[in-house]
Amino acid sequence: MKIIAMIPARYAASRFPAKLMQDLAGKPVILRTYEAAVNTKLFDEVYVVTDSDIIYDTITNAGGKAMMSKKEHECGSDRIAEAVTDMDVDIVVNVQGDEPFTDKESLKSVLEVFNDDPNEEIDLASLMTEITDWDEINNPNVVKVVVDNRDFALYFSRAPIPFPRDKNAGATYYKHKGIYAFRKRALMDFQRLSMRSLEGTEKQEALRYLEYGRKIKMVETNATGIEIDTPEDLERAKAAWK
Repeated sequence: MKIIAMIPARYAASRFPAKLMQDLAGKPVILRTYEAAVNTKLFDEVYVVTDSDIIYDTITNAGGKAMMSKKEHECGSDRIAEAVTDMDVDIVVNVQGDEPFTDKESLKSVLEVFNDDPNEEIDLASLMTEITDWDEINNPNVVKVVVDNRDFALYFSRAPIPFPRDKNAGATYYKHKGIYAFRKRALMDFQRLSMRSLEGTEKQEALRYLEYGRKIKMVETNATGIEIDTPEDLERAKAAWK
């Protein structure tokens, strides 16, 4: 299988403008993320896909590979789908640009599910990590996921799911980590399928797949990393980098 990583990178960000160009130990966050993906050695190619000349130049001037989007896009999956349309690839991994602590073992586990899928039942795979802190469980900036007994996603939400009517019932809460591995055909389907009400309400693109009956395999990981969504996250990342 030919496997590539695509890192969608918008310059604008509502919660933390220009966050991908913030300095992290002497390099911009987006460059740190790109280098982390390359250093896993799991991919035949790694690209940053962006709407920003600044980000494009940052990556290419450092010797990396970047592509400019031709259109405006609502989400990262649409941006990546445009970029890979004419590429001969089997699996496309969406690595979030704000995750400079991208973990090799977690990515490897996600890719392995496709080797154990002879009937190609899985359309895409993603990561989840157990959370126990109730502030995090109730935080709408943290996307939660519930799964069936085979770890296929049932639903994603910014609300606490399952709702803790009985906290002693033994439910496990999982945070969705925004790394996706797509079969190329599933990614191509995504851009042709219109947004429906669940995705529009939650602002969570994985729900588009579920609403159209696609299968998302979730893989549990213990790697937490740091997603840089706020200035406070950046400070935590700087401390962790040291």
